[in-house]
Amino acid sequence: MKLEVVVIPVSDVDRAKEFYAKLGWRLDADFASGDDFRVMQFTPPGSGCSVIFGKNVTAAKPGSAHGLYLIVSDIGAARDELVSRGVEVSEVFHSDGEYAGTDDPYLFGRRRVSGPDPEHGTYRSYASFRDPDGNGWLFQEVTTRLAGRVDPRTTTFASANDLASALRRAEAAHGKHEARTGQRDENWPDWYAAYMVAEQTGSELPS
Repeated sequence: MKLEVVVIPVSDVDRAKEFYAKLGWRLDADFASGDDFRVMQFTPPGSGCSVIFGKNVTAAKPGSAHGLYLIVSDIGAARDELVSRGVEVSEVFHSDGEYAGTDDPYLFGRRRVSGPDPEHGTYRSYASFRDPDGNGWLFQEVTTRLAGRVDPRTTTFASANDLASALRRAEAAHGKHEARTGQRDENWPDWYAAYMVAEQTGSELPS
């Protein structure tokens, strides 16, 4: 089973269309049937899951969708991209684990702390933004997947930026590998490939 569509509730379809197009998301469909039904689908770059919104596609209150996660490999670059498109995005933040008593931070009620995670841990740095209705989106930086989270038979990269970031991490790790062995590794392409797949799938990294 493949999760392919998430419905978000909006009050003004054309205003929402303009906003999600400004994010750089791909418009897949804009279909209307008479005056009482309209559905629109957008897909974030590199995503296997799309969002739909429109007229009479959900009974949910506009703006009531929160904690919609967008996974990125470089949260600073992802945030800068949206800011350059004129989107208001929060500063990068992390959680100190303390309960704040509200779901507003989209961190299961945990308190926000300014800046990225001090140890730059995977899954731990965030930035948030809202659409015009108040539906809440959250960037989450993931550089290494937990074990079992990715099927090694279908390992893919969501974007050229994701692939470039993975190559840079593999290069740094490979440099340490060559320093340990004391010689140049002529088979570095295979080493890079093994490292990048292991990182994505949460398997043991080559050394």
